[in-house]
Amino acid sequence: MGEIPSYIYLYQYICGGIFVELIKRNIHMDRIKTEAVTQFTLDDDVNIPDSKPDVNTLNLEKGELIVEEMKPGNDFVNVRGYLSYVILYHTLEEGSSLVVLEGKLPFDEKVNLRGAVPADSVAVESEVEDLTVSMINSRKLNIQSLLTMTARVEELYDEEAPIAVHGEERAEYRRMPLELAQIAICKNDIFRLKEEITLPSNYPNIFQLLWNTVALGDVEFKVLEEKISLSGDVHIFILYEGEGEDHPVRSFETVIPFSGVLECHGCREGMLPDIRYRLGQKELAVRPDFDGEERCVGLELVLDFTMRVYEEEKLEIISDIYGVTNEITTVSHKADLRRLLSRVTGKTKVTDHVHVKTGNILQLLHSEGTVALEQQNTVENGILLQGNLSVKIMYITGEDETPYGCAQAQIPYRYTLEIPDISPGDSSAVHAEVEQLQVTMLDGEEMDVKAVLSFSTAVFQALPVELISQVSVAPLDTGKMSNLPGMVVYMVKDGDNLWNIGKKYYTPVDTLRRLNGLESDELKAGQKLLVVKGS
Repeated sequence: MGEIPSYIYLYQYICGGIFVELIKRNIHMDRIKTEAVTQFTLDDDVNIPDSKPDVNTLNLEKGELIVEEMKPGNDFVNVRGYLSYVILYHTLEEGSSLVVLEGKLPFDEKVNLRGAVPADSVAVESEVEDLTVSMINSRKLNIQSLLTMTARVEELYDEEAPIAVHGEERAEYRRMPLELAQIAICKNDIFRLKEEITLPSNYPNIFQLLWNTVALGDVEFKVLEEKISLSGDVHIFILYEGEGEDHPVRSFETVIPFSGVLECHGCREGMLPDIRYRLGQKELAVRPDFDGEERCVGLELVLDFTMRVYEEEKLEIISDIYGVTNEITTVSHKADLRRLLSRVTGKTKVTDHVHVKTGNILQLLHSEGTVALEQQNTVENGILLQGNLSVKIMYITGEDETPYGCAQAQIPYRYTLEIPDISPGDSSAVHAEVEQLQVTMLDGEEMDVKAVLSFSTAVFQALPVELISQVSVAPLDTGKMSNLPGMVVYMVKDGDNLWNIGKKYYTPVDTLRRLNGLESDELKAGQKLLVVKGS
């Protein structure tokens, strides 16, 4: 689903030869039809394959939740997939000192999703909250994982807003200005990235890759004519065994900037992008350089995008109608529209010390962090964000039997993203990422962690309104009209305005202004107005 068209409709209501045309404009909206968050655990024992040596110590582990199939039903969705895990361990056997073990833990989870039906398109976001690997013995490991899954059904819908009234009937209608954020583009897309990394000359050739992490940073989007530009960084860390008799272990880190465009029919400059992204398929492969030596790493990435692009528009709608020579009645319905309140970004610093119980840290190899947003609450003039920064640090020790170690820490944060005039009914999806992470050694047992966390969001303010959907015309009630005086001096009360006074006496607002010499519509309690019925 791409560009969303806009239409204007004419609705003609006829009664006794008198007709009124109600001209309506489509307002395109999107909303979350239903959403549910569930947590579940995976726990399994894994045997070391015969082709792998014994485990001496565990170093690093990582996991990714892969969804293979989603089957929605009535009030639920079945999600099937697997947890893909990678474990790096140290062995005392001859040959490679570091060994990589990969595997999968399948799952089939039923998520209660009230309001879902089999025809719905369900989107699932998943996160590995915790992955713990422990040794049972040198040939068996236990893997425990806590997984969080968010299932969501989003839908597009239209509201028809009256913008004008035409017809033979003499009528008064009241206009109300609105600032709206309509959805203009709704689609999914991908971006493919291919890069080649060449090791510096002082690094040994690659015998085999042991470990890698790939992460995105500073991703930005800009809406242009018929396309969306994107830019960002790819942060890459590799740990590998070098060529040679002793197979030296080396690590290498680099940052690769990227940029590109996504074709997007219907986009125009000035539109508001709300784009969710994630790393999809990724592959790192060792390749020979021009001399045939194994010194290059080819990187292929797929970035998955869920794209929502909004257009801000100022619109005047007809909020009320009354007749002067005939009775006009309206039928209205409640509608929830919205406008862009604010686009904001904010940053906060977190610091902590990480203590290693075993001690003897000789050199830091690699550090990485992910930020989890666990609570998001609207407070006065802002959004209170709470969660944890998860940090993993790999290091070299001075021990021959356990030359590598890994420390992990959870660092809590609490930060208020300032948004003036925000209300509890307003909607926002906060994006959080680690902008900077610095780990330094204090001594052989302790490390200092400093990080900068970045948050961004677009806040949409709720606009509950009554939209006129139908009008009907009928002759004036003679009994009701006879009870109204032909001319009256009206004493203005608190809450009165020209509109409700004119509506009560079937008199045009312009006539009230002219008869009373009013230069503005402002009235004061106790003010006297001359009113002539039906003039």
